[in-house]
Amino acid sequence: MSASSSALGMLGVNPNLDSDPSANAAIKPETAGDKARSALDAAIWDRERYSRQVLFPGVGEAGQQLLGHAHVAIVGVGATGAATAGLLARAGVGHLTLIDRDFVEPSNLQRQTLFDEEDALAALPKAEAARRHLARINSSIHVTAHIADLAPQNAPQLLAADLVLDCTDNFETRYLINDLCVRDGRPWIYAAAVGAYAATMNILPKPAGEAQPGEAEADTARRQYEYRGPTADPTACLACIFPSAPSGNLETCDTAGILSTAVNLAASIQATEALKYLTHQPHLMRRSLVSFDLWTPNAQGTLARSEISTGNPRTGCEVCDQRNFRALSGEQRPHITLCGRNSVQIHQHQHPIDLAALKSRLERLEEVRNARANGLLLRFTYSIYTLTVFPDGRALVQGTTDVGLARSLYARFLGS
Repeated sequence: MSASSSALGMLGVNPNLDSDPSANAAIKPETAGDKARSALDAAIWDRERYSRQVLFPGVGEAGQQLLGHAHVAIVGVGATGAATAGLLARAGVGHLTLIDRDFVEPSNLQRQTLFDEEDALAALPKAEAARRHLARINSSIHVTAHIADLAPQNAPQLLAADLVLDCTDNFETRYLINDLCVRDGRPWIYAAAVGAYAATMNILPKPAGEAQPGEAEADTARRQYEYRGPTADPTACLACIFPSAPSGNLETCDTAGILSTAVNLAASIQATEALKYLTHQPHLMRRSLVSFDLWTPNAQGTLARSEISTGNPRTGCEVCDQRNFRALSGEQRPHITLCGRNSVQIHQHQHPIDLAALKSRLERLEEVRNARANGLLLRFTYSIYTLTVFPDGRALVQGTTDVGLARSLYARFLGS
């Protein structure tokens, strides 16, 4: 497989998280665990928890302190996001923001390492389930869970972190992340896996500070964020490498399956690059889009690997050169078919829904089966279709890829 084709395959998987201005159900930041355990937590931190990591010269005592004050936003808490979040929590990153609108299902358990059977049986939202598990992994860090779609309207608030990690699998969300991070001068790291392939790419935009052409002073102030460490020369952005989303028949979790080992490789590389940045060593970060095939070796019998240089921004790039942020402006936001299942998301409803009242109404309908709610979402079955409704009005319609049919089912049970 060529470097470009393998990279395209990695970046072009079907959606697992997309955008919706109405979705922003957040769980407030909190110190994970019980305050009564704070003394024990401190003892674990000081004497044991990070002792082996501190011994590594690239981190050391100073680096560990920097990690404790760092804030990372992770977009998508599925396979890659769950693995990355676990690694960074164990490494001692002080504040993790988790953003995901999906819920845990049995098919996730093969590769999404933060979740267990109880999460799947309860259909817990992934962001909240991950927050609970991370609290048990490291109770001394802060975790914020947002059960939300990333949209142009909420992205500036949700991604207000030192570093953004993309763990989604759709171009719509990646272009939105790219637009916002380039505009704000905020680094972000792409990672993905499908089949036996894993790929990652670091995006280091031009640092914020000086006003860009067409920006007012207020825009410059808006682009500031907490990170105050050293910077590196800018790399290519996502739009430099892929001016438009790949088209044609692209491999997805649904068509090619996925190995958990590929997921964990992508997450490990992404987390390692994040540690370099958060310990103020951006000069050590890789400047390429790299992909691996873990299953089929190359002709020499060695690990198949391809790499595309991203060392310099592309002259004329619509985003980082011309600073035209179409994704951030909300242009052409389509309905998205979800990765790994026969589903459509409806994300146009703008008013909150009383899940308890809806459940009561549905239970009176003979054609509706298995209506159940857990306070964070409501699921019910009609004919061959399963609908999952969130408090913000968003819904997932499983059993079809027909957007028109999904709209019809939504209107029938929730109103148009």
